[in-house]
Amino acid sequence: MNPSPNLFLVGPTGAGKTTIGQRLAAHFGLPFVDLDVEIASRYGDTVTAIFKREGEAGFRSRESAHLDEFSRHQGIVLATGAGAVLDPLNRDALISRGTVLMLGVDVDEQLDRLRDDGTRPMLAGDDRRGRLQSLADNRNHLYEDIADLIFHGRHEGVDSALPRAIALLERHWKRC
Repeated sequence: MNPSPNLFLVGPTGAGKTTIGQRLAAHFGLPFVDLDVEIASRYGDTVTAIFKREGEAGFRSRESAHLDEFSRHQGIVLATGAGAVLDPLNRDALISRGTVLMLGVDVDEQLDRLRDDGTRPMLAGDDRRGRLQSLADNRNHLYEDIADLIFHGRHEGVDSALPRAIALLERHWKRC
């Protein structure tokens, strides 16, 4: 495990990277950064609008630049976007600059959590289950490959999941 003051959260859409990340940051007294929020803020537009205007490649380029910048900070909790792991350079940066916590979630739980969410460009279309399953098939091994720790959701609320996540980190996260 990488002894680092940084904690990087990876995982599929709807896994809780933002919600759990904010609470972990508060618990450990660290600043929280949501990569998608930072990108949207810097460019004065939503992730969905950036995707529409520049395509996935344009968005991924911005994402990589911001991931490189924020992963160089010391002592942060950083929630990546679900697709950030697609770029090998992003994976290398995450592995070398912090402890990587994968938040795992199954497709049924994703569907439940995202049922009213129409803001995620990678979920556009009619067959959400099929899209989520395809994303899982293509990305889960990447999350697992770079993860120092894996935290699996149990179809539970944040208030139930958070103490388990904190306990996992307190047992294994070696902050320098």
